[in-house]
Amino acid sequence: MALTLTWYGHATLGMETAGYKILVDPFFSGNPAASTTADKTQADFILVSHGHGDHVGDALAIAKRTGSLIISNFEIASWLEQQGVKTHGQHIGGGFKHPFGYLKLTQALHGSALPDGSYGGNPAGFLLTTNEGQKVYIACDTGLFGDMRLIGEEGIDLAVLPIGDNFTMGPDDALRAVKLLQPKHVIPVHYNTWGLIAQDPHAWAERVQTETEAKVHVLQPGQSFSI
Repeated sequence: MALTLTWYGHATLGMETAGYKILVDPFFSGNPAASTTADKTQADFILVSHGHGDHVGDALAIAKRTGSLIISNFEIASWLEQQGVKTHGQHIGGGFKHPFGYLKLTQALHGSALPDGSYGGNPAGFLLTTNEGQKVYIACDTGLFGDMRLIGEEGIDLAVLPIGDNFTMGPDDALRAVKLLQPKHVIPVHYNTWGLIAQDPHAWAERVQTETEAKVHVLQPGQSFSI
């Protein structure tokens, strides 16, 4: 069974695998790049990588409406659970077999304060091994780090990497990340939402495909890619 990934703009993703709908960092309200609205989305599970408002986003409202389970680090999971939703807390390096696959939290070099100033624990990325054995690495908001090479040793089918710069890796470091990860496919995200993170994804894709074996898929908000 294929895994389908949809980019909704900024760092918001949707995945469908094994019959489950998964949202990642669902930031729709106030997102100028969003291709849809929070009230139109469905989810069985929601993954929240860190506490910033453009990543926690609409997670609480969507979870209350749909009854979905939110998966995040323990601190964010506890903060959300106190607001009346179901959560599952994990931590970096820890994995758990969820119905949609085995999900491990990876390190990310970033911040994580929650919108109300509460402590948001450590930021994370996500490494998903689907029930069919496909491996998807969502780096989320992060700078470049050398242990991406270790993540790459898993054999990555699809990597989702930020390229916007200023808050995350820019194009140069994202290219270096591809060289460390050696994925089969790459999707760039976290760019062009605002002028501060404006980038040319097609120019970056050309560099990646010239210097690595990875195939880059530049999506428009609302477009999908399947493996």
